[in-house]
Order: sequence, then C-alpha cells, then structure tokens
Amino acid sequence: MKESKHKRVVRELFDHLAAQRKNWLRRNAFFYEDDTRYLSFLIPKGKRVLEIGCGVGQLLDSVGPAYGVGVDVSANMVSIAQRDFPHLTFKCADIEDPQTLANLGGPFDFIIISDVIGHLEDVEEVLTNLNSLCNSETRIIITFFNQYWEPILKLGAKMGMCMPSTTQNWLTSEQIMSFLFLADLELVRQEWRQILPIRLFGFGKVLNRYVATLPILRSLCLRKIFIARSVPECKQKELSTTIVIPCRNEFGNIENVVRRIPDFCKDLEIIFVEGNSQDETFAEIQRVIAAYPERDIKIFKQTGKDKGDAVRLGFQQARGELLMILDADLSVPPEDLPKFYKAMVKNKGEFINGSRLIYPMENEAMRTLNLWANMVFSYLFTWLLNQRVSDTLCGTKVLSKRSYEQIAKNRHYFGDFDPFGDFDLLFGAAKSSLKIIEVPIRYRARTYGETQISRFRHGILLFRMVVFAFKKLKAL
Repeated sequence: MKESKHKRVVRELFDHLAAQRKNWLRRNAFFYEDDTRYLSFLIPKGKRVLEIGCGVGQLLDSVGPAYGVGVDVSANMVSIAQRDFPHLTFKCADIEDPQTLANLGGPFDFIIISDVIGHLEDVEEVLTNLNSLCNSETRIIITFFNQYWEPILKLGAKMGMCMPSTTQNWLTSEQIMSFLFLADLELVRQEWRQILPIRLFGFGKVLNRYVATLPILRSLCLRKIFIARSVPECKQKELSTTIVIPCRNEFGNIENVVRRIPDFCKDLEIIFVEGNSQDETFAEIQRVIAAYPERDIKIFKQTGKDKGDAVRLGFQQARGELLMILDADLSVPPEDLPKFYKAMVKNKGEFINGSRLIYPMENEAMRTLNLWANMVFSYLFTWLLNQRVSDTLCGTKVLSKRSYEQIAKNRHYFGDFDPFGDFDLLFGAAKSSLKIIEVPIRYRARTYGETQISRFRHGILLFRMVVFAFKKLKAL
C-alpha cells in the first residue's frame, strides 16, 4: 500500500519523538497514570490484548496480558517497545493496510485504540476490519481527547507542557458513534475522565475522582472512553436454558410457576432453590416434580440466607448455556420469559434486565413508596453504569453462563455486599463491560403470600450500595 503524505508526516513525527517519549510520560505522569489505572480496571490480567498505536509499549504492558500485541507506524517507537518489553509482541505496520490485521493472530479479548482514531485516514474502514479480530466477547476500547480541549492542548504543546502532535481530526462523540454503527460495532457504554489532568497539590486527584464524572460536569473532561463490541449479522441458534427460581414461603405459587413456564427452547431446566420456608414449600416442590415428569425440574435447599445466596447456588448447579432468574411470587408473568430468550439469541444484549416501570401496573402491584424508590435508584444506577437501567430491583434477569462465570471470577473486586443478588449481577456486568438492555414486562400484584422485602431497612442498604458503587465504578 502506497504511503500517503499524511501518513508520512505522522510516521516521521513519531519517529522523531520516540527518543523523547519516556520523558513525556514522566513529565505528565499524573495524566498517564489515570489512563493506565482505568484501563487496568476494564481489562483483567491474563487476557489476549491488541493495542493499535502502541508507542513505546508502556500501556500494553500495564494491563498484564497473557498474549499482548502492539502495532505502531513508527519503527523507532516499536524498537524501544521491543527492547523494554521482550515478553510482548510488537510490529511496525500500517493498521489501515488489511494485510496487517491478517497477521496479528486474533481473535483478541480486548483491542485498545488509544489516541489514534483522530490520525486515521479512513476510520470506518479500520473499525470495520477489526471485526475479523473479534469474537462475541471481545471489547474494543477507544480513548480520545475531548474536542473542547483542542485549543488548550495546542497551547500546551507550544509552551512545552505536552508532547507535540500532527494536525489531527478532532472527532466528536456523535461522529465516532456513527463510525461504530457503520462498522457493525455497537457502543456498550462510554466514560468521561480527568477534568484536571495535573496534580495541583492533590486537588487534581480529588476533582477527578469525586467531581469529574458527575452529570453535566463530565462533558468538560479531557478524556472520553468508548467501549464497543462487534455485532456482525447474527445467526440465531437454540441455546439450552436454566431458569432459577428462589422461593421462600411460596407454597401456593409453586405449581402455577411450573405450569405457566412456556416451552420456549428444546432444552429447558428448572431449578428451585428453597430458602428454609416456614410453610410446606419444600414438600410442594417435591410433589410438583413428581407430577410433571416431562419437565426437567430440580430442587436445592439453601444453606445460606437471602435471595442473592439462593441465586448463586442455582447458577452454580445450572447446566444451561443461558441463565434466567424468575421470582416465585408470579409478579413477573412466566409467559414473558420467551421475550428474554429471544433478545439473547438475537444478540440484542448480553445482560437482559426486566423493567416493571414501563407498562401500567395492576393495583397494589407495587407500593407507592417502592415505586418512587425504584425511580430514584433507576436514575442513579443509569449514571453509575453508563447504561440505561430503569428498574434495578426487577427480579427477572438473564445472562449467559459464560458471562456469569466472568462476573463470579471478578466478584472479589466488590466483595459480598448484596443480599438481593440484583446489584451483585449489575455491578459485575458493568465491570465486565457487558451490553445491558431492558425488556419491559407487566408487573402483577401478588395473589399468594407476603412480600419478603422490608422497605425501610432494605432502602437504607440500597443507598449504601449506591455510595459503594460510586467508589468502585466511578471514583477510581
């Protein structure tokens, strides 16, 4: 491929700056350390990682890949990277040449495009070609500068405060989202970082952690981060499914649950996790198992307490490729489960959350105070997760077993903090950058038994979770 004038200018500049690159990293350590810290949060160690525009390789090394490949147009940058990080693979090549991608050894778990997208001549073509290096779980992380900072950064370069750069295309978020759409890539979520990219006696750290990500103010941040996934044309296939039903004191609902679950896939497993009921729930489940031999129904007795523990036990015992949670109180109709299944097999999302707050509710289906609380937490968690979540406490949630295993593997990051199980899964999905979507359902009033929720005690606990999530997901 013939080198254009623009590419030659970019290559020659970065070849010239290669020897100075480490000095710039030290001079602006506060800025680069924040970048590294957030990418290390997004990328677990031991993954297959490709970095496009790797420079001297320090960012790629910092995320601890099991197999790491860096590509850069500057031979001098690549030479330094190979010398400093011999355990990683570096290539001097033009990423806009399709042949380059064919020789990189994909697929990768993560692809990093850090401060490169504005230098590309054909953004759509590069992003489209990345599909060949992706599988269904690959995450593409694009970092770029906020266009509002263009005059400040240009002034900083003239004053010798930041590394010089060539003329680049200062793309807006909307323009990059359009390129992603054209390239069969889907934005999972976006983040804003660094409203003050200098230490300033510790003031920068406080602002960046606790102020920079707040609504409205975040639009002023220097850094924007997009996390995307590949969504080529989806070929639907049957997926085995396990429905986990936590139940406590639900004697009168058990047979109705089983009777009303549709046969929406060929291989359907139903698991009841009984939580030491004071009525005859356990015996009723045993009776129903015997009464419906044509269905694959299992029962496990909970040794711990709370719904979250029951869900984890059920998921641990499940054999299905898809995992579903269905509350035994029948407030979410079992007849709606095929909607969740359809969304998963059509690859509409990777974590499907039910929402009770879209359709009108039956009288008494949700107390007024509960409804208000859900609306408040909806706003807070949509902000915390940077994905639309209107109903955090809807009991019906669906994800693949592979995604759940990834969440469980990273559970130590959050710890054992959630008796419900809803937030354990939601936070875990956010940390794993899963695509979260909602399926509206019609919420029904209970016809048997009493609610297991103590509104005020659990409301206080939920507020504490919001603070906890802010520290774990935002104030990094």
